[in-house]
Amino acid sequence: MPQPSPSPHFLTTRWSLVVAARDAGSPGADAALEHLCRTYWYPLYAFVRRQGHSPEDAQDLTQEFFARLLEKQWMNAAEPSRGHFRTFLLVALKRFLLNEWDRARALKRGGAVQHVALDAGDAEERFLKEPAVTASPERQFERRWALTLLDRSMAKLKDEYAEDSRSAEFEALKEYLSAPRGSIPYAEIASTLGVPQGTARAAVHHLRRRFGELFRAEVADTVSKPDDVQEEVRYLAGLLGGE
Repeated sequence: MPQPSPSPHFLTTRWSLVVAARDAGSPGADAALEHLCRTYWYPLYAFVRRQGHSPEDAQDLTQEFFARLLEKQWMNAAEPSRGHFRTFLLVALKRFLLNEWDRARALKRGGAVQHVALDAGDAEERFLKEPAVTASPERQFERRWALTLLDRSMAKLKDEYAEDSRSAEFEALKEYLSAPRGSIPYAEIASTLGVPQGTARAAVHHLRRRFGELFRAEVADTVSKPDDVQEEVRYLAGLLGGE
């Protein structure tokens, strides 16, 4: 993916705010953690389901886990050296499932504190549509994490094109985001868009570059320092390239 010059966005990310809150009440840390939880909760729900829990129990467990997390009872486990929000979440969730299952199961349906609004029905529908896999639940969690980042980046890119009244252009070009450069049919694209071939080439280049920037920005919010971004991008790309 393209590697744009460092942006101020990378200097203070949502996850770095949360990590800083271990020692002091960093302004915005609560909102940052809630945003991260609301954004990336589905991979955790799917992980709980793969542990053999029913949809109803998985919903209760995931909601209760976030209720505890947002109360900062486990923030001391957030080590900057580990660097990744996904790693912290999975370790914390495993600990929660091991120690809190009996208590969480005893909660009446809907009795958990609703700190984060979770679309449980949508989550279960997504879970049931996923293909059968042989990878470990941990590996699948990380792959779902990567897919969530991709989905968010794609949605933001689509919104940007819509704001510029270029939705038709986005729809025509989006399938070439990950295509090998030598296989992109610029003449066909130019005909579809009704523009010169050079303009079509520039349009594809802009789409791919902007998507890379948005993806890196999503990644940046889940690591604790700028130096971790490129390593995380490479790791997630590897996950998406395999099973």
